[in-house]
Amino acid sequence: MFKRIAQTAGFTGLLAALLLTLLQSFWVAPLILEGEAYEEAPAAELHEHAEGAMAGHVHDEAAWEPENGWQRVLSTAGGNLVVAVGFALMLAALYTLRTPSRAREGVLWGLAGYAVFVLAPTLGLPPELPGTVAADLTQRQIWWVGTAASTAVGLALMVFAKHWLLKAVGAVILVVPHIVGAPQPAVHSALAPEALEAQFKIASLLTNAVFWIALGWISAWLFRRSDAPGTQTGLNHAL
Repeated sequence: MFKRIAQTAGFTGLLAALLLTLLQSFWVAPLILEGEAYEEAPAAELHEHAEGAMAGHVHDEAAWEPENGWQRVLSTAGGNLVVAVGFALMLAALYTLRTPSRAREGVLWGLAGYAVFVLAPTLGLPPELPGTVAADLTQRQIWWVGTAASTAVGLALMVFAKHWLLKAVGAVILVVPHIVGAPQPAVHSALAPEALEAQFKIASLLTNAVFWIALGWISAWLFRRSDAPGTQTGLNHAL
């Protein structure tokens, strides 16, 4: 069973990561580059710093970052691969508890993952272009993790619980993080135009939706195939 999970996650993560990288390269990355252009523009033309603001704003000039082009694409692909394999492992493990009867059921699992890890956190912390003022990183991370966990538990209760009271509890758990609210900066400001920010949010949401749908469908298809006679041997040879 462990080998079945690992094989499913490995192939699924590779294919889904390649798809996500392709979409990001043609749609999301150009918007980020445009946002970076606003961030790197002369400060005098874009915004003024308050007195003492530089005290907490230190740049490490020695820090390495990938250059535009193949270095950035490879870095993005590597990060996407790690994330995709991790999420695929999670889906494959869930399939051992509730095996999808057909590959299309994997799409529903993928949409659930999209709701948990993308859609729900985005309601409070939308994708941001470079140069956007944000709240404290630790506070945002805590809220993001809490929102993802609450969404997962809430959806699980609403979908799988048989008693109406448990379903109601799931609905309450689902909305609690949004009632509390995500941490926000004292003053909202961004260097990029609002139109560019809107394009970036839409691009991020749609590319992640395609990624999760593909992740769910491919993982369910491979998980079911790995249980078919003779398929396990074929997968071993492919690896």
